[in-house]
Amino acid sequence: MRIFTLGLARTSPLLTLTSLYRPPSSATVPGLIHAECLTPMLLGSPIFSPQRIQPRKLVLFAAWESEDAIDEFLNTSTLGQSIGAGWHLRMTFLRRWGSVREFASLPESNGESDPQSPVAAFTLARMRLREIPRFVQWGRPVERLVRDSPEASFTLAAIRHPRTIATFSIWNSQQAMIDMLQGRSAVAQPDRHRAAMRERERRDFHHEFTTLRFRPIAEFGTWEGRSQLLPKEAKG
Repeated sequence: MRIFTLGLARTSPLLTLTSLYRPPSSATVPGLIHAECLTPMLLGSPIFSPQRIQPRKLVLFAAWESEDAIDEFLNTSTLGQSIGAGWHLRMTFLRRWGSVREFASLPESNGESDPQSPVAAFTLARMRLREIPRFVQWGRPVERLVRDSPEASFTLAAIRHPRTIATFSIWNSQQAMIDMLQGRSAVAQPDRHRAAMRERERRDFHHEFTTLRFRPIAEFGTWEGRSQLLPKEAKG
């Protein structure tokens, strides 16, 4: 069964730079299907700020053939050992919207799932460079909406210059995430996500865009002093 991971690591600037532009691949890591390496950003933070530029931290999102392949990577590679010293989440696939070439083979759905179960969501976009100012204008309010939601147990954004943007979030339930997407959250200005999607439909920000939804199965390690990023209901 294909397994997905989201890993967070503290690294050196050299390891970060190498990982961003010479990432692990199926040719160099046994059992790896595809990996995206990015640097993390605090959702909703000012565009030019330390929270947006973090060369000593790395986000690794990856698809694997098996958990054995994940364990081998964590134990035998420099990047894997950095992830192992940080935090990572293992997940199984639930749904896909949109399409990015590297994940286009995933089905739109892997069957029905419990709307009250915890869920993780990963978005990945290849930006149109000339549309980045519009994307920032419409995207930052959505970042704050997600960041400040009482139903999100963990959120982050990530970037690989010049054109790859990602977000990752863990929700107490699928229903809570759907309520946010549809403007039904119990927060101020709950319609921010829907407004940004209408603007995207008017003129797309991206060359490619996908949102992937997952069922969390296990987390390992700590990040920023936290040892439990998953809702308690997701613990096996």
